[in-house]
Amino acid sequence: MLLELALWLGQDIRAFNVFGYITLRTVLAAMTALFVSFALGPGLIRWLAAKKIGQTVRTDGPQTHLAKSGTPTMGGALILLAVSVTVLLWGDLTNRYVWTVWLVTLGFGIVGWVDDWRKVVRRDPKGLPSRWKYFWTSAIALAASLYLGLTATEPVQTQLIVPFFKEVAIPLGTAGFVLLSYFVINGTGHAVNLTDGLDGLAVTPAVMVTGALAIFSYVAGHAVFARYLGVPYVPGAGELAVFCGALCGAGLGFLWFNAHPAQVFMGDVGALALGAAMGTIAVIVRQELVLFIMGGLFVAEALSVMLQVGYFKWTGGKRILRMAPLHHHFELGGWKETQVVIRFWIVTLMLVLFGLSTLKLR
Repeated sequence: MLLELALWLGQDIRAFNVFGYITLRTVLAAMTALFVSFALGPGLIRWLAAKKIGQTVRTDGPQTHLAKSGTPTMGGALILLAVSVTVLLWGDLTNRYVWTVWLVTLGFGIVGWVDDWRKVVRRDPKGLPSRWKYFWTSAIALAASLYLGLTATEPVQTQLIVPFFKEVAIPLGTAGFVLLSYFVINGTGHAVNLTDGLDGLAVTPAVMVTGALAIFSYVAGHAVFARYLGVPYVPGAGELAVFCGALCGAGLGFLWFNAHPAQVFMGDVGALALGAAMGTIAVIVRQELVLFIMGGLFVAEALSVMLQVGYFKWTGGKRILRMAPLHHHFELGGWKETQVVIRFWIVTLMLVLFGLSTLKLR
């Protein structure tokens, strides 16, 4: 009902030419998503608590986390709902890139929802088996990558753009583009999911990175700005700035309830969706390497898990870190949860600013 109302209102709103400006609609999208999150958040948290959809805490982790046991989880559904309502209101529903990012976001969110539901409602500690979880996210990422690769109209849309070098672009061809896009979309989704382990740790860096991607989207979709700044011109990509605005607003609204001490956790439903959205947007605007820079926190968290598991198996039980993912290593080293979170935010802010500098430093 809420989505139908948003679609109806969106049709009327788009009838006014003044709302055709992408920059205005991006700001309004962020404000709308923030308002929707504020309005629906308390009710969703009460419903999750009533259904006893609470977080299960690892007993081998930091002992301070035991107090979090039972806190409502799957709150990422609030982000998906806020984004969907906002896109229906302010987005251009004739734009294929909007639909691509939106469907990938919802698809990864559904996979995360199933995994969370099995863990906290059915009390299955394994949730959705890892092989099936990876299979479905891979299928969605591959479908999006194939669609974007096969519908590319210009060679530049399948090149790997190297930041800081104006004339350096590596031709990938359709096959190479699809392969790279698959790893970026799927990898970012799972990397953000691994990062989501402390109050506000994943959502705030995601908002920062998405805000920067809004700028890249706007520039890539503007022929004059793209030519001036030396970035690939991708017709229609500017509309993704509105989608990024919706993600930022929804993320900040969720942070209101997820700030320490958290009233609700994001769960896989939100973390997988946020990561996949960022990865898909970066692929469309041809900024995969810049995403790697700006999302360095997510990269470090994912690498910490892979290195820890690989080294553990190779050495027969030895560890590189006190505990993986990386944020737990610092917690067990004596940092308080809030120290870890805020310091990781600061690192992300620096990386995002560094990534934005690639627009001019070429």
